Amino acid sequence: MPKLSHSLDAARAAALAAWLDAQFDGAAYAMTPASADASFRRYFRVTFPSSPPVSQAGRPSLIVMDAPPDKEDCRPFIKVAGLLRGCGVNAPEIFAQDVAQGFLLLADLGDTTYQTALERGANAQALYRDAITALAAFQRIEAPALPAYDEALLRRELDLFPDWFVARHCGHEWRDAERAMLERTFALLIAAARTQPQVFVHRDYHVRNLMDVAENRPGVLDFQDAVVGPITYDLVSLLRDAYVAWDEEQQLDWAIRYWERARAVGLPVAARFDDFWRDFEWMGVQRHLKVVGIFARLWHRDGKNAYLADVPRVLGYLRQACARYTELMPLLRFLDVLEKREPVIGYTF
Repeated sequence: MPKLSHSLDAARAAALAAWLDAQFDGAAYAMTPASADASFRRYFRVTFPSSPPVSQAGRPSLIVMDAPPDKEDCRPFIKVAGLLRGCGVNAPEIFAQDVAQGFLLLADLGDTTYQTALERGANAQALYRDAITALAAFQRIEAPALPAYDEALLRRELDLFPDWFVARHCGHEWRDAERAMLERTFALLIAAARTQPQVFVHRDYHVRNLMDVAENRPGVLDFQDAVVGPITYDLVSLLRDAYVAWDEEQQLDWAIRYWERARAVGLPVAARFDDFWRDFEWMGVQRHLKVVGIFARLWHRDGKNAYLADVPRVLGYLRQACARYTELMPLLRFLDVLEKREPVIGYTF
């Protein structure tokens, strides 16, 4: 049994090792942490000191997902991986699964995310061209069995902002007029999202979930929460990324390239680009309110403070969009109020 050093209790580690032993017909292997995400899922890279077992067709490494079944359900991952692979998108192939225990054995797409590749000086134009191509491909998936990005889900996401960022993180004491303003703004954002054409939505299509691979780039990860929702959502995730910033000229260039490709392949984008761009910006406001709420929750509930460094970037996107639309100006003024407060936990935005 390989020794695991990555926050698995002894019983869980033993169960995972026993399952892998059975998959590899007793062949020797080593296992090291590959990554952990903001959920309870954990990933390990499996390598073989000598020849890989015949059952693995000579692959030098694999990824095993550990998704504790009392906290995570790996069936959505399996379903969505099949949908993505079915339309030619490079989601990891699944070689073995044990849903009851929460174990999956996956193809290894490497460890070079788009974020890492960009930091190493990779060609951003080529990376984003491929990401846009893949986006337009999976948006054509017909997936009626996926959950809808409905009003209830949009509202739950928006509520993360007042609950976790405003009240908990900023320590703001609400006034009745502020709550009424936020209710009106949320209603506008939900209506704008629901009136957009509804397509397959990844929900976290950004540089940390896209892999720079040699063939069929990008490799696409973290898609298990896919829904059917607004057509601009994933483009917002990609171009107004919480983890990397591009100037607006570049955002516009890539958005136009996407819009032109989407029209060419028959996706139901707005006929005029300025209408599409408005949909994009309003969708971004919804997403970025959610994101700052999630980042605050990750700190205050889960003790993960690394995401706080990215909050100013996300708030910058919010300000940029709100400043352009009369209906969103009250939200911009509220952000001004929050910024003037004394910082909490040594953090300012």
